Order: sequence, then structure tokens, then C-alpha cells
Amino acid sequence: MAMTGEYLGMGVYLNNLDQENMTFFQHCGAHELRVQRCTSCALKRFPPTRACPFCAHPEATWERVSGKGTVYSYGEVHHAIQPVFAEFAPYMLLLVELDEQRNVPNEFDGLRVQGNLADSAGNLADPALVQRVGIGSRVRVVFKEMGEGLAMPLWCRDDTEHQPDEPWRYAIE
Repeated sequence: MAMTGEYLGMGVYLNNLDQENMTFFQHCGAHELRVQRCTSCALKRFPPTRACPFCAHPEATWERVSGKGTVYSYGEVHHAIQPVFAEFAPYMLLLVELDEQRNVPNEFDGLRVQGNLADSAGNLADPALVQRVGIGSRVRVVFKEMGEGLAMPLWCRDDTEHQPDEPWRYAIE
């Protein structure tokens, strides 16, 4: 059965043919960050897929991960294309390298998950918080409810972890 919800006033629809993404967002709805783990090579992967990108094996299990990581890269959006995001500009899109499976299967590889920067309540970050986050910042997952049993994973600065004095940020002209 398809799942529906709402995020920032926009409709969310997950088709029942997309079982991998439905399962991922259902786990998020239970406030658990889970990724697929290949039953053959044991490597974790994101985004969810029907076969392992490392060995092509079709079977996987869903493994809970810590939901903690380091900002690997980011984009800072100043001109929102989607109108609903305009009131939040500037906002950040983060690529977070999870603490699990760093440098695996090769050096500089890792388990990476994307999402917006938010505050600890799951609201998109204000401009002051955006300015304090960059490459190397430590973050943790938070969830924003989208409907019954459905939530969006977002990332907030993890102030319980050591933060770099000045996280690396792209120069803005």
C-alpha cells in the first residue's frame, strides 16, 4: 500500500512499488536510521537498492546505525527553486559520512547519507546555525514527522561531540 504524508506543506507520496524507499522511511518513522547491509559481502549501503553496488548480491537486511557522523560535503542554498524553501534560505544540504564503515571498502570510501541541516527539534536551521556548520562538523540524525509512521531524516549539529574550531567552508563571493 502506498504511503502519503506532508513535509513543509508539500505532499509526499511513496509508491508501493518502491519497497526499498518505503522501508527506509518507515524505519525513520520509528525514529531509527537503518541502512541496507548485504548478506553476501556484509557492506552497508545507501541509498537503498535492489542489489549490492559492491558485489551485486540481491539480498540484504536492514541494520540500525548510530545516526552520528561528520559533514563530508555540503551545499548552501541562497536561492530556493522550490517556493516553500524560500523562507528558510540560506539552508544547507549535507552529505554526512556516518561513523560506521568509514574508509570501507577502500580508502576515502564510506557510508554517506544526505539531508538538510536542522535544529534539534527537526526544523530547518536558521542562518546563524548554517554559518556554524561546514566540512568536518559533527552531526546527528533527527526526524521530522511527515505522517503516520513516516518521517524525514535531517541532521543537526551534535554539540555533545568535539567540533572543529572553524569547520571548512566554501568561499562565498
